[in-house]
Amino acid sequence: MEYHDSETAQDMADRVGAFMDDVVLPREREALATGEPITTEEMEALWEQAKERDLFAPQVPTEYGGQGLDFREMLPSFEQVGRSLIGARSIRANAPDEGNMHTLEMVGTPEQKEKWLRPLVSGEISSGFSMTEPMQGGGSDPKMLKTTAQKDGDEWVLNGHKWWTTGGMNADILLVMARTDPDAHPYEGTSIILVPADTEGVTVVRDIPHLGDHSITEQSVGHAEIKYENVRVPLKNTLGAENQGFQIAQMRLGGGRLTHCMRYSGMAERALDIAKAYLAEREAFGSTLADKQALRHRIADAETRLHAARTMVRHAARELDHSEARIEVAMAKLFTANVTNDIIDLAVQCCGGAGIGKDLPLAHFYEHVRAFRIVDGADEVHRRSIARDAFDAVEEVEIPNTPQFDEELWIDEFDG
Repeated sequence: MEYHDSETAQDMADRVGAFMDDVVLPREREALATGEPITTEEMEALWEQAKERDLFAPQVPTEYGGQGLDFREMLPSFEQVGRSLIGARSIRANAPDEGNMHTLEMVGTPEQKEKWLRPLVSGEISSGFSMTEPMQGGGSDPKMLKTTAQKDGDEWVLNGHKWWTTGGMNADILLVMARTDPDAHPYEGTSIILVPADTEGVTVVRDIPHLGDHSITEQSVGHAEIKYENVRVPLKNTLGAENQGFQIAQMRLGGGRLTHCMRYSGMAERALDIAKAYLAEREAFGSTLADKQALRHRIADAETRLHAARTMVRHAARELDHSEARIEVAMAKLFTANVTNDIIDLAVQCCGGAGIGKDLPLAHFYEHVRAFRIVDGADEVHRRSIARDAFDAVEEVEIPNTPQFDEELWIDEFDG
């Protein structure tokens, strides 16, 4: 399909796609076939090749080592990297580092950018976004946030318990959401604080076992459980304005949800390509599976829904240029998460035994994609936002009185 992306966006996406086909996908296939993980040194070598091709960190300003694309220009490239299990990492566009880079670039001070953004872009350090908390803490309802940061002189003292901190196992710097004004509503009394992972009182408890927690790379991203106990950092480590953490997080999550949508739509596209190739070759009951009408119609539906998802994401990205676009983003994320889950499930079904085996990447895709209906806002959270907006828009109208139903008259008319 032609989406009329800008010339810059299409050029970058074409070059990223060629990098995936020529370099990244062959290495992924080798890792899946042999079971030998891709080493840190190999990943760094992929970064060097991405730099040579002017593909490295497309979303980051050139002054910090990226390609300087704006949000809409970089989205089609995220679709290309989504076709590979290591695609986003290969060009330094993977979560959570990509979102954390964006947040630092948006609201970080010059000192914070030099100290953390520049080395984060180059891959010298890694990061984690520490927001979600265990039971009865902040999660789908972020107002329940319990982690606190209190001022003591020129320092913050943090106390709290987090989990599902993506990237937290190997992070050098953690972006921690904490209540900094206990008397204010959480939306007006929460800050994001930069906490070096080696600060005294930071304890990484474990990497939470989860669906799809295997990796084909030597160093997996992981999702950490972390305790913060009397952790002291300077007040100057506040990221953005004090007590504006939710507003900053919303800016981070809006764009982040759309980049996730594009990565997963790329994964769904590759899953469909694999399924169609398999159906065209596999014979059963006198013809190829591709000749079976039931399967052909399901593929047609999948192609249609994937096109709709991609169109929704691009529309939401355009709206982000001049508004928060919260409902457009919520709709795009909700729809794309379900479409990509359904398509990858269909691809596994189409390929039968080959689909559940791990010679192909479909089984890995299947395990990874299910989380997308939960991370970056569960389906139910987005439906709640969309429904609230829908009913807020309803104007009060006076419903005219309807005549009383006259059963006897109805019987007389029917009999007559």
